[in-house]
Amino acid sequence: MWFVVIGMILILLKWLEVGPFAEWSWWVALAPFPCAIGWWAWADMTGYTKRKEMEKMEERKKERREKNMVALGTQQRKRR
Repeated sequence: MWFVVIGMILILLKWLEVGPFAEWSWWVALAPFPCAIGWWAWADMTGYTKRKEMEKMEERKKERREKNMVALGTQQRKRR
């Protein structure tokens, strides 16, 4: 996602001809997009995307379980 954001910023700066960006080649401004494609391909091939999704789901389950335990009053009490 960051590659796409950086690419959009570079395109905007190149198009508006801001400072040194006006002298850069369009290839430099467009370079982050192939990087984004490469990143997404790598993340999908290695299972990185799925693993992060599963970690988020496990965290949600843990939080939901803790919330329900507190609501039921079955959470362990602190010692005095």
